[in-house]
Amino acid sequence: MLSDWEIKARSHRCSRTQEKFQDGETIYTLLFRDGAGFRREDVSEKAWQALHGEPAPFSFWKSKYEPPPPPAPEPLPKESVEELLRRLIQEDRPEHTNTRYVLAVMLERKRTLKQVDTQESGQERILIYEHAKTGEAFLIADPRLKLDQLDAVQEEVLGLLGTPTSPTSPAAPATES
Repeated sequence: MLSDWEIKARSHRCSRTQEKFQDGETIYTLLFRDGAGFRREDVSEKAWQALHGEPAPFSFWKSKYEPPPPPAPEPLPKESVEELLRRLIQEDRPEHTNTRYVLAVMLERKRTLKQVDTQESGQERILIYEHAKTGEAFLIADPRLKLDQLDAVQEEVLGLLGTPTSPTSPAAPATES
């Protein structure tokens, strides 16, 4: 029976009155057995006091309501990463091969680009990406970066994006040759 229980997050409204909870408000969480599973209800103190005479919950507890934190801002906006990649592809300068690769990987992680194929010709390996929304194809040379090259490429990418560099910023994946 417990294996069927899905973790349920705290509600932001009273399940009885549908009123929004306020920051710091006392609320009660009630668990009821329903058939072969459990049902969660979060109720205000007023609704809790009105429960007299109703079936007792399987379990309950009292807590203070805390609103969810605002969503964290994206470390790098999708649009600026994509715009920079488009600009560097259009410029087609060899010194930006590593940067184009890292930007493409960043957009792949954000599910903006999807790698659909890899082609090898001689010493060159080309990654073929498709834009998830527009269907555009992007051809990116794989520079076969090594771990000791990542810091410099990361600083270059952040500098081009106008983002201050940070020693805790996540690095892009590397491939060993």
